[in-house]
Amino acid sequence: MANDTSYSGWIALITGGAGGLGRAIAAALIARGVKCLLVDIDTVRLAQAASILGPMALTYQADLTDREALGGLVNYVGSEIGRLDLLVNNAGILSNTPFEIRPVASIAHEVQLNMMVPLELCQAFLPLLQHATDGRVISIVSLGGLFPMPETCIYSATKFGLRGAMLCLGLDGKRLGVKFTIVNPSATETPMLMREAIENGNRMQFMDPPQMPEDVAETVIKALEKPRLELFVRPSESWTARLVMLVPGILPYVLPLFRRKSEKGHRHYLVSLEQRGLITREGEGWRLK
Repeated sequence: MANDTSYSGWIALITGGAGGLGRAIAAALIARGVKCLLVDIDTVRLAQAASILGPMALTYQADLTDREALGGLVNYVGSEIGRLDLLVNNAGILSNTPFEIRPVASIAHEVQLNMMVPLELCQAFLPLLQHATDGRVISIVSLGGLFPMPETCIYSATKFGLRGAMLCLGLDGKRLGVKFTIVNPSATETPMLMREAIENGNRMQFMDPPQMPEDVAETVIKALEKPRLELFVRPSESWTARLVMLVPGILPYVLPLFRRKSEKGHRHYLVSLEQRGLITREGEGWRLK
């Protein structure tokens, strides 16, 4: 995709900015003249991201589930940067611990980061976004916010909730003076997905070969260039979920079919990771290199 400098001077804030997906989104935005503030809990990965992306990438370390730390970020942007044109809600976590044995504190943490933090940031940064010439919020949700995944019910719950909230805000965008867009990826090859693959997590993620972070970043750019309420990274994959959810009662009958396809896709993905040298066998299981 050719570079476009029409966003020169813009400031974007990307949560989860040090991860593979956050870096890809930042790289695509920087290529179009956007200065990016990468926010992440991991100091080491933030430094690595900054060295790769160059001087257009600023960094800020924070645990956004800590209200005091989140407030510190808001104050920093307001006082030290003074403007914000684009908020990218990208940070998220997923646990493979079965629901019935998972600690409530762990559940609350996932709900906080995946759903509450994006809403808190939207509210906190709304004045700056309203003051921008063309303020935007782009939220990375998931097909898991449209189609229930039994193995990861908390993740699905947070993504269902985030999608609903962002649809509401998008419909109210004219009054708020900010454009809201949802980007829905399917499984995306990141360290989180690789861990899910080797830890026997949600096999439904592997019905189709995972997309790359750059595919999601390209969709973010599409959302920037032509704002819409919702975009799917792979529209063809989304139709299955959308059609099934018209009649949720058929889910118990179609899920076994999806599971069989997912098991096959999972095996193929593990082979692919091993062939590319990204994982190695360790006893009866696997580990990331």
